[in-house]
Formats: sequence, C-alpha cells, structure tokens
Amino acid sequence: MSYQGYQQLLVEQQGKVLVVKFNNPKKKNCINRFAYQEMTRVLTEVNGDDGVNLVVFTGVGDFFTAGNDLSQSSQSEDIDAFFKQSNATFKAMVLSFVNCKKIVFSLVNGPAIGIGATIVGLCDVAWCSETAYFYTPFTKLGLVPEGGSSYMLPLILGRSKASEVLLLNEPLSAQEAYQFNFVSRIFKNSELDSVVWPKLRQYSELPTNSLLQGKRLVKEGFLENLIKANDAECKQLLQQFQHPEFFQAIMDFASRKTKSKL
Repeated sequence: MSYQGYQQLLVEQQGKVLVVKFNNPKKKNCINRFAYQEMTRVLTEVNGDDGVNLVVFTGVGDFFTAGNDLSQSSQSEDIDAFFKQSNATFKAMVLSFVNCKKIVFSLVNGPAIGIGATIVGLCDVAWCSETAYFYTPFTKLGLVPEGGSSYMLPLILGRSKASEVLLLNEPLSAQEAYQFNFVSRIFKNSELDSVVWPKLRQYSELPTNSLLQGKRLVKEGFLENLIKANDAECKQLLQQFQHPEFFQAIMDFASRKTKSKL
C-alpha cells in the first residue's frame, strides 16, 4: 500500500513498520483539524495493509506534540459550526486509535501536551525519551479530559495520580510516567538508531495473526468503557466550548501570543 497525499503528517513505511510523524515543528508539532483527519485516515488505511504490523507515532524535532492548535478557532467566521465540526473530527480520530487492529506504538521524543499526552494512553505500547514530559492543562483552558483519558488514565495511573494530571494540571515527568506505568521504557536520544528502531523492527517481524488476535483479546476487557468515555467527553467538550471559562482562556492565550511577538 502506498501512503501518499499526507500534508500534515510525515508517513513512511519501513518494512513492516509504518512511521507516522507529527510534522509542524515551527508550532512545536501542534495538531490542527487537518492533522486529526490525517491521523484518522492513516489508522484506518493501515487496517487493510497486510504488510504492516506496527504503527509508530513520533514527532519531528524536539517535541512529540504540543497538542491542539488553539489558533484555529480565531480563523472561523461561524464559531459554533467550527466547534461542532472540530468535535466530530476529534471524536473520529480517537475512535481510529480504538479501532486500529495493528500494534500502535507511541515513541515520545519530547514534551507531550494535551492530546499529545492522552493519545499515549490510547496506544498499545509507549516509550519515552529522558527529555519527555506529559502535561494536560485542560482545566486551565476551561475544558475537560479528552481522548478517552477520563477512563484510560485512572486505569493506568490510579485515580489519585490521574486526577492530579487531568484536573490539577500537574505535569508527569518521564520518570513518573515510567513509575506509574504510563510508559514501559525510557530511552536516551542517542539510542534511537542503535537500540530503539532496531527493536521496533524486530517486533514488527513477529507473526501477524498472533499479534492481531492477541491485541484484540487484550483490549476486549476495556473497549466498551473506552468508547463510552470518548462519547461522554466529546459531548461535554461541546458544552465547554460555550462556557465563559473557555472563551476567557482563549482570549488569555491570544493575548499572551500577541505579547510574545512584541
């Protein structure tokens, strides 16, 4: 299969590994709605590719991704229609992670913020670099947990730590992420070519049917609850988009951006 026509993501097949890179380094790999659509597309397309066993998400440059591009809303004339369409696009993206049959890896090469952090919880395996950290400032923005995180993070981190991260805006360091089983390995950037990528290629050569059926069984126990969480989160997000707290947060964000340019 030929993975062509991607504008927001760098998509490259390397043997049985499909490498997907967030590619917006000037904005710390922020994700706009077109990138969400491409994420949905690649995770859907790969399901039909018998030549790929592993999908690896990582970022170009020093960031994994700084999360949602908050500047998008200011470019829309009909803000209500924009939020509804964005919400539907976002929901479909999360479901594409849920429904992907391949083994999905997050290779977190740097800071992972907002959706950058929560999609790590949607992946089958997560490794991070020593320079990585995870930060979900949802309440600072007048928002709520998303990306299935209201279910997955308490499941992975425990309720207390998950509440610190999702509700109280406490960052999770690489060491804490490892300690609380959010990632299973921490790597040095100097080890990427000599250790990390060779290991991923080794994993990709494991028997395909065994991998697919094994993954199906592993996620069967929590799949229904994860889908319910995504539904509930997206429903609440639409309401948050209409709340004064969110509009104030967006105005504060725009003000900080303007001051930084002066």
